[in-house]
Formats: sequence, structure tokens, C-alpha cells
Amino acid sequence: FIIYGEKMNDLNDRNTEIFGTLGPSCARADLMEQMFLEGMSGMRLNMSHSGLKESGALIGSFFQAAQRSGIRPQLLMDMQGPEIRIGDMPSPLQLKESEEMEFVREEEDLSDRCAVPVAGRVLCAFETGDHVLLDDGRMELVITSVKPRVTADVLRGGILQKKKSLKIIDKSIQAPVITEQDRENIRLAKDYGVTALMQPFVTNGEQLAQVGRTLRDNHMEHVRIFAKIENRAGIRNIKTILPYADMVVIARGDLGNDMPLWKLPAAQQELSQMCVQEGKPFLVVTQLLASMVHNPYPTRAEVSDIFHAILDGAAAVMVTNETAVGDYPLEVIRYLKKTAEEAETVRRNKM
Repeated sequence: FIIYGEKMNDLNDRNTEIFGTLGPSCARADLMEQMFLEGMSGMRLNMSHSGLKESGALIGSFFQAAQRSGIRPQLLMDMQGPEIRIGDMPSPLQLKESEEMEFVREEEDLSDRCAVPVAGRVLCAFETGDHVLLDDGRMELVITSVKPRVTADVLRGGILQKKKSLKIIDKSIQAPVITEQDRENIRLAKDYGVTALMQPFVTNGEQLAQVGRTLRDNHMEHVRIFAKIENRAGIRNIKTILPYADMVVIARGDLGNDMPLWKLPAAQQELSQMCVQEGKPFLVVTQLLASMVHNPYPTRAEVSDIFHAILDGAAAVMVTNETAVGDYPLEVIRYLKKTAEEAETVRRNKM
């Protein structure tokens, strides 16, 4: 799948890299070709839901589209890493407010019961009164009992899909920096044209050093390392992280779950300023154009958010659900590019 050698129109020469996320909504090569022509630099592939082998056809369409449009694309592999997620479920689960639901070990048979499967270490970490956020905080529950069953009341409901994120507020659950699934994907990364690795929940420099060693062991030294800052520990230790990162990712989804939302803009500003001072490129992601999942145009607040992120020095911006499962992936890239260009013009004029 890798495109080598020929001199091509490389979008990485842009001031701002523009990334979408691969998914069913943009799976067609002809659609992705149009997205590249609108200014897309590359795309993210979420490894939490499938591996490189399972995504082979989608990746093939991605590179086919890039070749047709004369683009040398960036393929970002977003690792599973230490993020806590629920397990597999036979079908989506409707969580209704004020109703009770149950957490169970992911090894249990769920064919005839409505429950949320989690790893054993997560089940053991629950305590009565814990508040639990699911799917980047879209749903919230409170644990009501842990014996003989782990039960919870739904405070904020929704439709829960398999393998979505889980966070217990003000509680940390230990998990490996690189999972076995991650190691397998790294071993295959060269064959599938991966150009960058996104490491979730980075909280110190040694974690990224470990990722770098794993890449070198697999002869992938050329792959860029993107450090996703997703909690307050990552912000506190940002100076130890910067030397090992090629790009810092201000991942506002989980970062917003780790603090009151009204503190998130200040956290973004702090990280932006630190990266600018240290000369480290940074990327801003999460809900940049969330309204466009179902609408053909954005809100005024969204374009203002993108504009100011780039004005603050962002080297890249990224959308996720907007292109992966949204109804208007091409329009999303168009608005992202146009807004970025406007911000770049203003930024250049200020220099």
C-alpha cells in the first residue's frame, strides 16, 4: 500500500495538516479522493475496534484514493494503549435514565442478558458511589452496589456501543502502555503504510520512550510518534513528554472527562503555549465539527473554535466521528480546510 519514490503534491507542506478518521462513511475510494483534493493530509485509523489486518480493504481504498489525487498521505494508527474500554457486546445497549443496569466480567455470556462487560481489574475497582463515564462522557452512571453484583443507576442515558471508553471519575486504573494487540499492529505497520503512531493517555516521557523502542525493534524508526494528552497527569508532566514526541495531541474528549468542562479551554491554552514555547508541533482534536455528523454545515462556534486553535499555533487539526460515521464527510473536510486557511492568513499577517 505504500507510495514511494515519485515526486508528488505533498500536503504536508501546508501550514496546517488536516486529518480525518477512517470509517464506513468515507470508505469509498472515490469519496476519499475528493476529500484529499479538498485539502486532507491524511487519516486516523482507530485501533481500539479492529486491527490492521481487519482494516486492510479500507486502508487499500485510502491509498488508492491518495494515489489518484497525487497525494503522499499520512496514515495515523491510533493505538489501544492504556485507555480503559468496555468489552464486546452482541448488540448496542440502551441505557435509560433512572434505570438500573449491571457491570459484569467480559468473559461472561451476554447472549440473554443486558449488562456492560468490563475487564476484571475494572470490575474490582468499582466502589459504591463511584461515578462512571461511558463513551467519552456521553453517558454517566453511579455505582449503587458492588456485592453480590455490581449495579449502577443511569444518570445520563444513551445508546452504548461495544468497546467504548470507560472512566471512573477521580480514579486511575493501571493498564499496559502497549497491549499485545498494539504490538501485533506495530509488527504489521510497515506493510500497511503507517506513517504515524498515536499513543493514548501519555502521562510521562518514559511511556513514549518505550513506544520508541518498540518501533525501533520493528524497524519503524521513520514513524512519527503523536503523544495524546488526555488527563491532568499528562499536563503536569508535559515537559518530560515533549522530548519524545514528534507531535502533541490535545485530545479534548478524555481531557474534558478528567476535569470540569469549564476548565478545559484553559488546559488547552496551557498546552498550546507550552508547545509553542518549546517549538513542538501540536494537534487539536475532538468535536471540532460535531454538528456536521448530521448537518451539512457547522455552527458559528465550531468554526471559531478551529480558527482560534490554529491562531494559537496548532500545526494540525483532526476530526473523528465527523468523517468516520457522519453524513457529510466531504463537506467536513471542506469547512475544516477553509477555516484553517483563513486562520493561517491571519496568523501570517501577525508575524
